[in-house]
Amino acid sequence: MAGAYNDRDGKIWMNGQMVEWREANVHILTHAMHYASSVFEGERAYNGKIFKSRAHSERLVRSAQMIDFEIPYTVDEIEAAKVEVLAASGLQDAYVRAIAWRGAGEDMGVASARNPVQLAIAAWEWGAYYGDAKMKGAKLDISKWKRPSPETIPSHAKAAGLYMICTMSKHAAEAKGCSDAMMFDYRGYVAEATGANIFFVKDGEVHTPDPDCFLNGITRQTVIGMLKDRQIKVHERHIMPEELEGFEQCWLTGTAAEVTPVGQIGDYNFEVGSITRDIAQGYETLVRT
Repeated sequence: MAGAYNDRDGKIWMNGQMVEWREANVHILTHAMHYASSVFEGERAYNGKIFKSRAHSERLVRSAQMIDFEIPYTVDEIEAAKVEVLAASGLQDAYVRAIAWRGAGEDMGVASARNPVQLAIAAWEWGAYYGDAKMKGAKLDISKWKRPSPETIPSHAKAAGLYMICTMSKHAAEAKGCSDAMMFDYRGYVAEATGANIFFVKDGEVHTPDPDCFLNGITRQTVIGMLKDRQIKVHERHIMPEELEGFEQCWLTGTAAEVTPVGQIGDYNFEVGSITRDIAQGYETLVRT
């Protein structure tokens, strides 16, 4: 399956029914389109099974609650719908996208309590997020935009509005020949990439930013568990920009990114070293077990 995402063969689960891919549409006055009142999950299936599927469904429900709406389906119902979508796709290895949003209804201002909440789930084939970076390491720009304070936005929700500055940052990075951009937070600490958490290695120990103002990714949590199982010390802490020069290795984690080595961030260079390779290979084995 290829081509524009609105012009493909297949089925999409939408509000309890499987509909033709090209007919899975919403009205132009859908509240989420105007006010970003939507939350989503990105998931990957390997060998016909979605990795950490239930954790993703549970986070989708929590994210909706954080931005003040309730998804009209239980976690079990969302899980069943994802199984149905994956079967309909005919794919064993797939990317799965669940999205919930405030639809079109009686309200078309900032307030939208009377508008129905809708849910859709789609699956498609999606290869390596950063292309060949898994071999040589991704090249990252440093974004001018910063992750905001939790006092200004529900930063622990996987909400669409939080990705606006990520899109802008990634576009700017790609214009410079980079794969992505690393972002600082509102205090100036190292935060994350535009859609992935970040890890560093120094003297055989791993350092990763404390996710106190951005998403504590499911892949991030999985990798931290892998590191601890290997008796590798993990420091979850605030990381200053000047520390980048002293780190030897770096990688990104995320459902789309999986575990992707980083070779360069701005003027700082990193090797694709043994810990990075071991975690990347170990993760690939884990998700297919």
